[in-house]
Amino acid sequence: MMLARAGSIALASALLLFAGPAAAQPAKPGCTSAQTAQGTQTLHCESEITIVAESGAKFELRDRNRDGHVDSVELSNKALLLEVPKKAGRTRFNVVTPQAIAAVRGTKWAVDAEGGKTSVFVVDGRVSVARSAGRGSVVLGPGEGVDVETSGDLAVKRWAPPRVAALMARLGQ
Repeated sequence: MMLARAGSIALASALLLFAGPAAAQPAKPGCTSAQTAQGTQTLHCESEITIVAESGAKFELRDRNRDGHVDSVELSNKALLLEVPKKAGRTRFNVVTPQAIAAVRGTKWAVDAEGGKTSVFVVDGRVSVARSAGRGSVVLGPGEGVDVETSGDLAVKRWAPPRVAALMARLGQ
């Protein structure tokens, strides 16, 4: 009984560590978390996946194929910067927001879910972005972004340096 309670206290303490202001849930097994001076949270997961969450971001890590590794994030508010190195045999890594699904096999990109819009920007690699409702998709390359709203065309644009700088600053970059 005493050992079980000590284990529960240790587990609760670990959960509090990962439930800081940037996370909506504790890190999944295989991920470690660290807060930065800028208020962002950095998660380092197995398979060299890194996720930087803006202060106050609301998101949940998922293991869609139940293999014990994070392979998806559900983001409902604010921004994440993700780095997912390309690895043979790895399934696509997805970020799901109310408006969009951004999927990659290996790259570095940012996803920002604010209000009724999701913005996706690619730092390196390629990212496929589709509407959650399944109406349209685009593929982004380095320096390109798209704003996904409930209606209208998905227009790939090269983002201006001030817009990129502002998003990256929110992510402590």
